[in-house]
Amino acid sequence: MPHMSRRQVLSLLPAAGLLAAAAPAHARTSTGIDHARLIANTVAMLAGTPDVNARPEVAPKLAAITGAARQRLAAMDKAGDGELFAGLRLGTDDVNLRLAFQYLYEIALATRTPGGPLLDDATAQRRVLDGLVWLHERYYGDQTKGYYGNWHNWEIGIPTHVSRTLALLVDRVRAERPGLTATYIASMDAYLRSGKNGDVDLDSRFHTGANLADITANRILQGALTGDDARVGKAISDQATVFATIDPYDLQHGNTDGYYRDGSFIQHHSVAYTGSYGKALLTRVVQTLKTLEGATSTSADLPGVVHRWIADGFAPLIFEGWLMEIVKGRSVSRTGTGYADVGAVVEAVADLTEHVEDPLPLKKYVKFLPAADTTAFVSPVSIARYAAIRADVSVPAADLNPPERCVAFNAMDRTVHRRPGYAFALARNSERISKYEYMSGENLMPWFQGEGAFHLYLAGEDQREVFGVDHYTTVSPYRLPGITAPVEERRTIPELYGGRLWYENPGHPLNFTSSSESQNTYVYFPRAGNAFSGGATLGAYGVAGMVQSDDVAYTAKQAGILPDDFVVYQNARATKSWFMLDDEIVVLAAGVSGQSGRDAVTTVDSRIAAPTDAVALTGESWDGKTWQAGDTRPPRWLRYANDTRRTAIGYAFLTRQPVTAGLETVTRSRRVVRTSNPDTAVTKDVFTATVTHPASGALPSFAYALVPNATEAALRRYPRGPLTVLANSRDVQAIRHEGLGIVAANVFTDGPRLAGRLLVEGPASVMVRSGDGRTVVALSDPTTKQDRVSVVLPGARLRQVSADEGVTVRRVPGGTLVQATTRHAYGRTFTATLRLNG
Repeated sequence: MPHMSRRQVLSLLPAAGLLAAAAPAHARTSTGIDHARLIANTVAMLAGTPDVNARPEVAPKLAAITGAARQRLAAMDKAGDGELFAGLRLGTDDVNLRLAFQYLYEIALATRTPGGPLLDDATAQRRVLDGLVWLHERYYGDQTKGYYGNWHNWEIGIPTHVSRTLALLVDRVRAERPGLTATYIASMDAYLRSGKNGDVDLDSRFHTGANLADITANRILQGALTGDDARVGKAISDQATVFATIDPYDLQHGNTDGYYRDGSFIQHHSVAYTGSYGKALLTRVVQTLKTLEGATSTSADLPGVVHRWIADGFAPLIFEGWLMEIVKGRSVSRTGTGYADVGAVVEAVADLTEHVEDPLPLKKYVKFLPAADTTAFVSPVSIARYAAIRADVSVPAADLNPPERCVAFNAMDRTVHRRPGYAFALARNSERISKYEYMSGENLMPWFQGEGAFHLYLAGEDQREVFGVDHYTTVSPYRLPGITAPVEERRTIPELYGGRLWYENPGHPLNFTSSSESQNTYVYFPRAGNAFSGGATLGAYGVAGMVQSDDVAYTAKQAGILPDDFVVYQNARATKSWFMLDDEIVVLAAGVSGQSGRDAVTTVDSRIAAPTDAVALTGESWDGKTWQAGDTRPPRWLRYANDTRRTAIGYAFLTRQPVTAGLETVTRSRRVVRTSNPDTAVTKDVFTATVTHPASGALPSFAYALVPNATEAALRRYPRGPLTVLANSRDVQAIRHEGLGIVAANVFTDGPRLAGRLLVEGPASVMVRSGDGRTVVALSDPTTKQDRVSVVLPGARLRQVSADEGVTVRRVPGGTLVQATTRHAYGRTFTATLRLNG
């Protein structure tokens, strides 16, 4: 599937499908745009068609559309002074204003939905138009009074609902309110303050990625409503730029937001965001393909690009129908679930099958994923298409992932390691990628979410009971699985600044206001100070590493750049590696320090369970005796088992150190992680296993293995192998797995370093696997700064069988040198296959 450069992105590709039959043929303008067809496509996408809506599987969606509209009409009947809908106070709350427009859209949608009881209800449609006039006159038309709160509501949220409402009621608007569309478009242009002259500005930091797709989709529809060829044409051209693969060494308009060659997706310039903004972008561009179908002539294979997004970007991050938390930014604190997130992806995938040359792999994936809640789909047409795919006996179910897969999303500092029984998802950070995202009162306690925090998903689990918002609500933010944190208490942004959701200081030279660049840099999504964060993959195996550092806010405060009342926190220090194999993930940590006289705590793991679950913690000390919670003797292994859910995780310790482990019943409100969450109390039994690193520096390093689905018998075998720790320092971390024939290492410092018998020119990540007369070598530059990395394999002369472009193999004294040219590779892995010479 193709990668698209900026020059290749020319236009959108139409295709035949269910929508084509829904819209009559119309005359095109001289520029080839059929505005009436575009509007008809949009209405059919949102409201369905008579044939589609008659299908039984669409009935629940029709009921949901009708139910929402009746609820909104009833709220209009009960509205008080200053209200359009009862209970929705307007004038100072931008969210309420957006909701008012959303409610009008929901009513309008029901009146255009074939098969629904409100179809063509003239009274309801007029109430919608009157509501649009009322809102514009009082709360939207005067731009000097608007634009309070979040810019997104004014530039994207409200225009989306308004544009769609005007499209749904286009005939009645033209007959009864002929100036309403032009009036609203003028106002929407005026609110597009992040753009230029009321239009998209590709140089704007706001007009990137999913935000750009949203804005341009609205403008395409607005242009169709007014017959404005130029508006539609420019919006299509602007939106097409989101299909271009981001090249960090050749940025267009300075933009880093979008999809990268390795499948990573970034939004907000430095946040790993496939699971929220990436999902929104996927949804929006597929909707655009549907609305433009037959309405304009196009050429580039953009659906093929989207197919690649799904195969390389989304599929690795979906485990048994759950979209992983490590790519959701601040939305991890929302009450939605990973299953619902996948539902949005499934709708887009089902629709995309109508646009790609070979739809079979996507159809197989649709059948492979668990059944989706189709009432959450946007389009009745999508529901019908999805149901047809699921019912097609000629299409077998098949994952887009191979059964065993290790994916290094190094462009966004994430790694996903998959096996049939589990998936391991790791979140890192660097000077390129943010430590976390906080914004708008969401994700209030995010401080360590990118510090090597992991999620270990086990097959067969209901992940809602193990992860999601309840995981972040009940697990301490200082005890997230895998992190090393200093012993201290931190305060949330609202606690620090008197209830405000951001730091306010417009008089400072850095101009701290909501969504300002300084707010983004130092409050919302601060980056780290370390360059080393990345790793290599060798087939289905992988290694990753990270050097833990302070964030840019702490560093800037020490340099006197930030105001005196701006609060910063110093981080702990640690050098860490993760070696991802078949039965285990090996974790090494060295140079651990809490800094400034503080202890530090590394969390081996934390997991939650329902209080009614039968949970057991067993273990064995190094002397072979039973280990129990509260035991001061170092354990050789521990096993956490949830017998109710028939899941277990083992922890095989490769070094001797005290471990504190136990269960605690925790009750907290979901509001502790997000100010707008319902004040719902959640009670969970929380298992936590930790290692304390005293300020004295007495325990600077340790090693252990996570063993998913472990039995006690399997854990007892670890002292006899197969794992050996070859090195564990701030310079080198390396292991050997005898059974797999793998040696893997991270070298964190400059110059040649020994990792076991390998001589590695660092910084670098290296994996070597030997067996059956072959040796396969994988190398990468986790700093993204090296021109080349290399490793010398000791012993007999080896000859090259195959190698990636940029890899050279030659004999040197004492062994064979494998060198990869990593300049401008952005952390990509290079491989070579060798054989004994002879």
